Amino acid sequence: MVAKVGFVSLGCPKALVDSELILTQLSAEGYETAKEYAGADLVIVNTCGFIDSAVEESLAAIGEALAENGKVIVTGCLGAKKNADGSDLIKSVHPKVLAVTGPHATAEVLQAVHAHLPKPHDPFLDLVPPAGIKLTPKHYAYLKISEGCNHRCSFCIIPSMRGDLVSRPIGDVLKEAKQLFESGVKELLVVSQDTSAYGVDIQYRTGFWDGKPVKTRLYDLALALHQLAKEYEAWVRLHYVYPYPHVDQILPIMAEFKEHGYGLLPYLDIPMQHAHPDVLKRMKRPASGEKNLERIEQWRTVCPDLVIRSTFIAGFPGETEEEFQYLLDFMHEANIDRAGCFAYSPVEGASANQLENPVPQTLREERQARFMEVAETISTKRIQRFVDQRIRVLVDRLDNQGGIGRSAGDAPEIDGLVRILLPSKPSKRYRVGEFIKATVIQTQGHDLIVQV
Repeated sequence: MVAKVGFVSLGCPKALVDSELILTQLSAEGYETAKEYAGADLVIVNTCGFIDSAVEESLAAIGEALAENGKVIVTGCLGAKKNADGSDLIKSVHPKVLAVTGPHATAEVLQAVHAHLPKPHDPFLDLVPPAGIKLTPKHYAYLKISEGCNHRCSFCIIPSMRGDLVSRPIGDVLKEAKQLFESGVKELLVVSQDTSAYGVDIQYRTGFWDGKPVKTRLYDLALALHQLAKEYEAWVRLHYVYPYPHVDQILPIMAEFKEHGYGLLPYLDIPMQHAHPDVLKRMKRPASGEKNLERIEQWRTVCPDLVIRSTFIAGFPGETEEEFQYLLDFMHEANIDRAGCFAYSPVEGASANQLENPVPQTLREERQARFMEVAETISTKRIQRFVDQRIRVLVDRLDNQGGIGRSAGDAPEIDGLVRILLPSKPSKRYRVGEFIKATVIQTQGHDLIVQV
């Protein structure tokens, strides 16, 4: 009987990539993997520990796995968290777990699995597809370019869990990207804790790709991925891009998308968090946040089709009504296409918790709601420009009403959707993972409705 490992993956795309690495190695070693507990010899839970709600969800998932299966190995960001006395947080709540590791710890997880469930056989890598095991649908995948973060934002504890920035060799990143495209992936989503800082830790060291020297930095990476994506008629989407001045260099590459329909998408996911200079200073945010409006205007001049999504925090300690109103004014001026907002969460271990004048929770939540009202209004207005346009849509799934897809401005799970109506002619058919051309006939909130 083949040894079976159940797997639960929580958290952000970076954690998901960690899960994919673990699953790929388990499969290479001959283990059977599954998403459920039933019949599993043990269960691995990849946790998130960023905000309080994520901690609660992770602890609940561990408890459920213990109740259903009894043999549980825990990994991920929550595994790196300690109690005030230095003891392991997870084991203090769930002492029966077999082992606990932190994030990005494939080797440690496999070692724990081997200790409690011996390998079925020696590794045969050719039993695993070149692209590895993926948790996403076959037509899109995350590409992690680095681990950790060099910043010390006062609201964040990620560096304490995932460490300082470690950039992957650019040759390895591009090799993985090519393997994913060759396997049929039509969209690569580039993720990192700070995508713009790629290569800073190794002083933009020169690597090699396809027999040519290429520097380990954002521009070179974006250009190479753009060229690869055009070759395979695919998309590349950038996430977690901090608005450093050198980001300006990649906008001309994005502008080419309009001509080709493939390559680097005119899309930037920028974690701005706030707009007021004093709040940004208390947050200890990198980059010159006070110049973001100027940069956005410049970017849209170079690339008019640019879609910007961002996340913000309402009710940060010390935030005055005037500072919050400044943020709302910024939203109107910047015309942020997609925006999310968190009410400040006093995450244990974050230095921001020690700041003066904390905002009461009710006011935090009230400001969050006010922010989202403004964001919804802006987003709804911005999306109207696509009506009557022909756009390229990536089909994510089919249903009895037609299908669901995404445009260049829609990242999976966090942005809007494209509702694809049933074709007017039965001969017009489309498949999951296929690009189609369609006409936008109307909008519905964040979503587009299109006719093929």
